Amino acid sequence: RVIPLDYLTARDVIKAVDRHDATTIAGVPPLWTQLLEAEWPEAVAAKLKRLTNSGGALTIGLVRGLRARFPEAALFPMYGLTEAFRSTYLDPSLVDAHPESMGRAIPFAEIMVVRADGTRADPGEAGELVHAGPLVAKGYWQDAERTALRFKPAPAESRYGGMAVFSGDTVVEGADGLLRFVGRDDEMIKSSGNRISPTEVEEAVLAGGEAREAVALGVPDPRLGQAVVVIAVARGEAEAAEAALRERLRRELPAFMQPTRYVWREELPRNANGKLDRSGLKAEMTA
Repeated sequence: RVIPLDYLTARDVIKAVDRHDATTIAGVPPLWTQLLEAEWPEAVAAKLKRLTNSGGALTIGLVRGLRARFPEAALFPMYGLTEAFRSTYLDPSLVDAHPESMGRAIPFAEIMVVRADGTRADPGEAGELVHAGPLVAKGYWQDAERTALRFKPAPAESRYGGMAVFSGDTVVEGADGLLRFVGRDDEMIKSSGNRISPTEVEEAVLAGGEAREAVALGVPDPRLGQAVVVIAVARGEAEAAEAALRERLRRELPAFMQPTRYVWREELPRNANGKLDRSGLKAEMTA
């Protein structure tokens, strides 16, 4: 059975798990962040047998946090597209060894990583994720112009052929066949001639624990083209968090990826789907 829950706080989710003996939670990264910060009675946490993620890539910190908090639950990191619903998943047996991965194609999906010219990218080479096969939608309802931008003939090597959806997401396929999310093409930061993945900056920011949540954006800059700005929620006092972050990231990130500015908030805005409202923050930062 499915128990829809329009929750207000993480505590509401915990109470619902206890009340209904729920065994599975499906959520997006902001929900997992809240649930990890909440107090879980040991007996309630033990009721969960599987966790499924979508709506954004899990950070390594979230993966490790979820595995530690819910050791009896199988974690299924998943990647999806509105135009195909689900595209990839990582087998729970691989999560601990590959917490950065979004896995392989789900059954009946064909996933390809292609260059701008439509040819297959080599292992380790970044390219656009293309999804072909019977799970792909036919297009956007009564929107031929937008449909033509995303739905195109599948690459020549496709075993399914027909129409495929070109995601606009940059990914890398490893030699082991596992995929790693790099970032959305329309969210990539172009600074001093470098293409910077916001995801990589955000993962670096969150890795040390100074911040609970973070969004990295590129904002116009007359010298750099775009400067890296991070909007974040601090653990503790913002000034101390920023000082620690700047010191750590000077060691861990190349100079061109260093955030030029931090904007600290009590909380980050979310859209109707519970995802962080990146477009709203982008509009605010570039206004």
